[in-house]
Amino acid sequence: MRIGIAGAGIGGLAAAALLADGGHEVTVLDRFDAPRPVGSGLVIQPVGAWVLDEIGCGDAARGLGQRLTRMLGHEAGTGRPVLDVSYAPREGLAIHRASLFEVLWQAVLRRQVTLLQGAEITGREGAYLLAGQARLGPFDLIVDAAGASSPLSPIKARPLAYGALWATVDWPETNLPPDELRQRYRRADRMIGILPIGRLPGDGRNKAALFWSLPVAQHADWLERGPAVWRDEARALWPEAEPFLAQIGDPARMTMARYSHGTLARPWSDGLVHIGDAAHRASPQLGQGANMALLDALALAWALRLANGQDPLALYAAARRWHVRAYQAFSAAFTPQYQSDSRILPVIRDRVLFPLSQVPPLPRVLTALVCGTMLPPLASLDRAAGVRARRSPGHGR
Repeated sequence: MRIGIAGAGIGGLAAAALLADGGHEVTVLDRFDAPRPVGSGLVIQPVGAWVLDEIGCGDAARGLGQRLTRMLGHEAGTGRPVLDVSYAPREGLAIHRASLFEVLWQAVLRRQVTLLQGAEITGREGAYLLAGQARLGPFDLIVDAAGASSPLSPIKARPLAYGALWATVDWPETNLPPDELRQRYRRADRMIGILPIGRLPGDGRNKAALFWSLPVAQHADWLERGPAVWRDEARALWPEAEPFLAQIGDPARMTMARYSHGTLARPWSDGLVHIGDAAHRASPQLGQGANMALLDALALAWALRLANGQDPLALYAAARRWHVRAYQAFSAAFTPQYQSDSRILPVIRDRVLFPLSQVPPLPRVLTALVCGTMLPPLASLDRAAGVRARRSPGHGR
């Protein structure tokens, strides 16, 4: 098939590599004149690492990223633990978005994929993609990987009240372990986190992603107050974060990320399929955003290969439906406990839910939830792939 992919983000590049491996004629169209990632750190869960291995860039990603063994959060006032999830016997991969982008970009360059840069997609006309006045195509299939601002997606997402400020800093001299995500909370209206993310391409220094939860409506006030006032507040919340905070002198180093929640009930139409944030969006509480896009890309590639007379787009949607819905539901349930103005939910979180989470078998359940294996990630499509399915995290391997 002649396939046009709108967007050269994580999902778009993964789809390009996997679809090219399936023998399709792939063209990737992106608005940037030169490829560049947007954002700071993220976590590749075991399900996402599985997809990277299928593409052939898993080892390269591990070489740049940082293995993650645990997520640990404490209440700032009492120091009491209120989040403790171990990855054992698996592990996560914390990585800068630029590093993940680079390994996926190199994977695409190794394949016969056409790249059209500086093409800002504005819409679709049948088998053609529109970029301003230009009609690009025709394509037998258009893959919408254009993200949360996609002009091709009919998704109606609900904006979330809270977002987060992100910055990438050097990993300093610190007692914090380099293989754990650490967070501090004040109720649910303040949260600071530090994620070790390995190295950037061409840079030998280890990095960390520093993030600060903030209501979207307060961002302008935060900028006006300046970083010194914020550093004092963050330092009071978590004194051990000082070596990280001291590196933020310019507010421009902190990027505001806004989140929304929504899912397309039918992520495809005639000749068009949506993946990643163009198909479903949620808060980052479970660290599944990039992993969902990677899984979508693999499900689409496998659906085209295994359809055997069925509608491959319907097969793709069915393979991802329950995994996506389950994680959307978990995200909606967890988010208000960590990002909201509620005074009651944090008490329930700290005094009821956390103690319960440490009672067997719930630790194993939480590990499966974070790893992305609570449900088989590709459902029946995974099993239909035969021998390859034996490597799937959804089968517990």
